[in-house]
Amino acid sequence: MNTFLWVMAGAALGWASYSYLGMSEGRGKMAAMVIGAIGGVIGGKLLAPMLTSPAAVPTDFSSSALVLAMLMATVVLFIGNVVYKRWDV
Repeated sequence: MNTFLWVMAGAALGWASYSYLGMSEGRGKMAAMVIGAIGGVIGGKLLAPMLTSPAAVPTDFSSSALVLAMLMATVVLFIGNVVYKRWDV
């Protein structure tokens, strides 16, 4: 359940960055959503266990992991936008 929430939060941030902030206009909305979803999974799966306290039961919802996943999705979207603008990749 947590992984699904991380993917959806990252994809929502990717959609918002494309629609409202004008990031990744050359790549398209789906690319921004995929990049955001990947960032969400990276933040939730890799960084959250290292930087936050784990949930009492591993299957329980962890709001701190969700916040970290959203933060990482934002960072990955920003890096992707910088790479696209600088090197046109």
